[in-house]
Amino acid sequence: MSQPFTVEERFHTARVIQLAAVAALGGFLFGFDTAVINGAVTPMRDDFGMSAGLTGFVVSSALLACMVGAYLAGALADRIGRIRVMVLAAVLFTVSAIGSGLAFGPWDMILWRAVGGIGVGAASVIAPAYIAEISPASIRGRLGSLQQLAIVTGIFVALLSDFAIAAAAGGGGEEFWFGLPAWRWMFMTEVIPAIIYGALALTIPESPRYLVAKGEHHTAREVLSKVLIDGIDERIAEIRRTVRREAKASLSDLRGASGKVLPIVWIGIALSVFQQFVGINVIFYYSATLWQAVGFTEEDALTQTVITSVTNIIVTLVAIALIDKIGRRKLLLIGSAGMILSLGTMAWIFSQAPIVAGSPQLGQGEGIVALFAANAFVVFFGMSWGPGVWVLLGEMFNNRIRSTALGIAAGAQWLANFAISTTFPSMAEFGLWFAYGFYTIAAIASFFFVLKFVPETAGRQLEDME
Repeated sequence: MSQPFTVEERFHTARVIQLAAVAALGGFLFGFDTAVINGAVTPMRDDFGMSAGLTGFVVSSALLACMVGAYLAGALADRIGRIRVMVLAAVLFTVSAIGSGLAFGPWDMILWRAVGGIGVGAASVIAPAYIAEISPASIRGRLGSLQQLAIVTGIFVALLSDFAIAAAAGGGGEEFWFGLPAWRWMFMTEVIPAIIYGALALTIPESPRYLVAKGEHHTAREVLSKVLIDGIDERIAEIRRTVRREAKASLSDLRGASGKVLPIVWIGIALSVFQQFVGINVIFYYSATLWQAVGFTEEDALTQTVITSVTNIIVTLVAIALIDKIGRRKLLLIGSAGMILSLGTMAWIFSQAPIVAGSPQLGQGEGIVALFAANAFVVFFGMSWGPGVWVLLGEMFNNRIRSTALGIAAGAQWLANFAISTTFPSMAEFGLWFAYGFYTIAAIASFFFVLKFVPETAGRQLEDME
């Protein structure tokens, strides 16, 4: 892979930000859909009489469907266009929200969560791909980071709505509107952002790379003219050159001349797996339950969860400011180092906590340290691995394999997410120190992996990726 270079470009900043922001709304639904179950876990478990193992599977079952949605989204986007896939994802989110809110038991809850999971998987691929394809190289990292900002904002809004509904009803399991328990309304609130996403997706133009691939060169030029001030013909020519190479692309293109999978594909898969193996989604899927387990009230636990998500939003803004200045690799290395320290602290705190009635009991001092470490972990993840991996996946593959490789890498991410989320309840029963110890080891491995294998992509045109 050649060395990165800086390209001077002139572009319509407001228009580029608008297009990227609308596409990133898929990330908002992604974050909302995956986090909204946080406040509903405990009352749903009680209503359905679920064991710890079944609870873990209900929470994480959507993630297997996310893997399917991510894998299929790339090929589907090449067939019917990026915008239609966005609208399809919005429909799936809407159906899932209503079905989950009215579920009769754990098994149909799994079905409705899976429907939403397909939408999440599709959104996780289509948003970074569209943003990368529409963005000038000089600000592509910042615009690509909007995906992560949207994800963490979606998480925040989901947790805030969970908190508000539980507070209004007097608890997640208490009766709320129309005689339904509050936790069911937590799911159904997703209908509102899902409809907004689908409507706004219809207001933005198709990706110029998709248009060129379909022979619609005039329309592609019109789209680029609203983004770039000059150099439009040159960009069209570059896209046409790479699209011609892409025409015969297939899964076999992920293998090199030796017949082995290309190293860059393995790097993308590994980045996705490490992003999940450090345990970030345990914080957002189970944090309310986690903090209750160590002595917090339901209200205090939900409050802490909301504070954590606000922290995540703030540090994502820091990442947006830094990612095009210091590069992707350095940001990931800083993040890994910080996660090693914070996760290691949590593992140590829980290893020293006495077990009372099956749960670790933290003293006041230990509780404060654990809260600080948990939020420090979110800070270091949010300013590095959160946005950094999505930006890299959107831009590190060459045009010939981008859609397929991105889909596979995102699919691996959801599989890793499923593995971590499903195993957490059982790991927590064995000991929270064990769970956080595992995540610490993953953070250590992520540092050395980036140091040795991850290329820098800042400042390079997508057409120049090798």
